Amino acid sequence: MKRMSWDRLINDKRFGLEHYHDPKRESRSDFQRDFDRLVFSSPFRRLQNKTQVFPLPGSIFVHNRLTHSMEVACVGRSLAAEVAVALRGRYSSEPWVGKLDSIGEIVAAACLAHDLGNPPFGHSGEKAISTYFSEGEGQALRAELTESQWADLVNFEGNANAFRLLTHRFNGRRPGGFAMTYSTLASIVKYPFESSLAGSHGKFGFFTSERDDFIKVAEELGMLRVNEPDGRVRYSRHPLVYIVEAADDICYEIMDIEDAHKLKILSTEEVIPLFLSYFDEARRSHIERVMAGVDDPNEKIAYLRSCIIGALVNRCAEAFIGHEEEIMCGTFRGSLLDHISTLERESFRRCEALSWKKIYCAGDVVDIELAGTRIISFLIHELVKAVREPELNYSRLLLAKVPQQYETDSPQLYGKIQAVLDHISGMTDVYALDLYRRLSGMSLKINN
Repeated sequence: MKRMSWDRLINDKRFGLEHYHDPKRESRSDFQRDFDRLVFSSPFRRLQNKTQVFPLPGSIFVHNRLTHSMEVACVGRSLAAEVAVALRGRYSSEPWVGKLDSIGEIVAAACLAHDLGNPPFGHSGEKAISTYFSEGEGQALRAELTESQWADLVNFEGNANAFRLLTHRFNGRRPGGFAMTYSTLASIVKYPFESSLAGSHGKFGFFTSERDDFIKVAEELGMLRVNEPDGRVRYSRHPLVYIVEAADDICYEIMDIEDAHKLKILSTEEVIPLFLSYFDEARRSHIERVMAGVDDPNEKIAYLRSCIIGALVNRCAEAFIGHEEEIMCGTFRGSLLDHISTLERESFRRCEALSWKKIYCAGDVVDIELAGTRIISFLIHELVKAVREPELNYSRLLLAKVPQQYETDSPQLYGKIQAVLDHISGMTDVYALDLYRRLSGMSLKINN
């Protein structure tokens, strides 16, 4: 059976700058440079004004995409560190064992980047884009696009958009986009296959426009290609994707409940027993003694949250090490959280069930989805019309507001639509709302 190799999977070659590759060691590794480059980037800063779940801003601080990404990076680094220690012991005789020290750096950078491609208004923004083409006025464009291009649009996926954002050479930019290392790029792609294979869940890892770029990265790293009968592209995941995914799942599930508690969507009496269910009797007794000395309910929940994250990090690390052979052979199924011990796994599922029942259908959350769908659909319609008919006066005025890095003058319709989606997905919630109001005349001010 074919098996991936850590020696190839950990690769600091930079996408687009391969001819500059210099393997010499410096005080700051190339993977650390990936992390720093992301922190100082405009797309990362814009995450502070993108919705995670609850409306922004508010009198009570809740998570936005930026704080979420930073927390995921912290959890991912910790989880990766646990895995790296175990792997070093397992591969101690290998000449490349020192490469394993970079796992935490790669995972931390990938965690920072994992939501860069998400449009405004949370996951409802992704759905708004895809349904504009599958159910809305965008259906009229289908005959002018190839099957693979159409699949990209009706399954629009933030994960694929993140890979595009990091690799595409936008107007005026250098080759390779962000010029990230191959390992960091591969570690953000949760669904390493093209959009025509998305199926009913609508998930995929790269657009048609980045198909060859992903193949280049995957082949360089020795990722396993899965043979599709019609030649479509599918690979087994880069192993570190499982760590990034687990860190993301842990953070959004536990932190969403903590935020809901702060907003009084969930009561203290609901959350404390739910969180205590992660621990056996001895550990629970210790936690309850600590909480007895704390009066603030929010601090009680924060303490429980930290205990749970620590426990899940340990269990996920154990799951990765226990199933490493399957992961390296591409036969592992599910997520790491699906393979942790029964106590923690069942508690996590109870958290998921409560979130779907009381958080994701809460009034404010649904309001964001409704407003986001309306705003994004309107902006797509106006901008697609403008890029298709740029000679019109209204189009000329509207396109003047689009940053020059986006290729609105692409010779193909697919490229024009991508330019529109690049622009919209890069918007913050506030900017998208403001542009919607201006274009619809809601915020027009005329002085007499």
